[in-house]
Amino acid sequence: MGIVELILIAVGLSMDAFAVSICKGLSVGKPRPQHVLITGAYFGGFQALMPLLGYLLGVQFQTLIQSFDHWVAFVLLALIGGNMIREARGGAESCTTSFGPRTMLPLAVATSIDALAVGVTFAFLEVSILPAVVLIGCTTFVISALGVRLGSLLGARYQTRAEFFGGVILILIGLKILLEHLGVLPF
Repeated sequence: MGIVELILIAVGLSMDAFAVSICKGLSVGKPRPQHVLITGAYFGGFQALMPLLGYLLGVQFQTLIQSFDHWVAFVLLALIGGNMIREARGGAESCTTSFGPRTMLPLAVATSIDALAVGVTFAFLEVSILPAVVLIGCTTFVISALGVRLGSLLGARYQTRAEFFGGVILILIGLKILLEHLGVLPF
């Protein structure tokens, strides 16, 4: 997997966190720098942790499903992307003004569950995991921090578009992986 695909995956995974970050920015009206940093740290940290955990899990099963791992990668990314698109079409959710651990921890876990499955896919594709999780975590940190700022400035209209866009990216990457392994596209 090349750097371009990895960047696209990082951006795609961060779209759930971006959507929630916009909501957090809306909830406080005028966010302080600590709101931006807290949001970026929670979402970026969990988006880095979850693929690492998924990778460690996936390595355990890699030899068992090596002959059809490209199908697993495609199905996982398509399901994650499809779910993001479905959630985007469901409308905006309400958001609390709290930035404390009792609020941020569940949000960070909820927005990064899909990254766990991507980590499993990384194990099957033999992706170098440390640079991948650093890139995903940093990308999500920056995008989430921007989301808080944008939420306070622009409003809710971009929240669902972000989730939809992230879902489409993940589905297209899954399709590319499948088509490459089937020999339809060159590696």
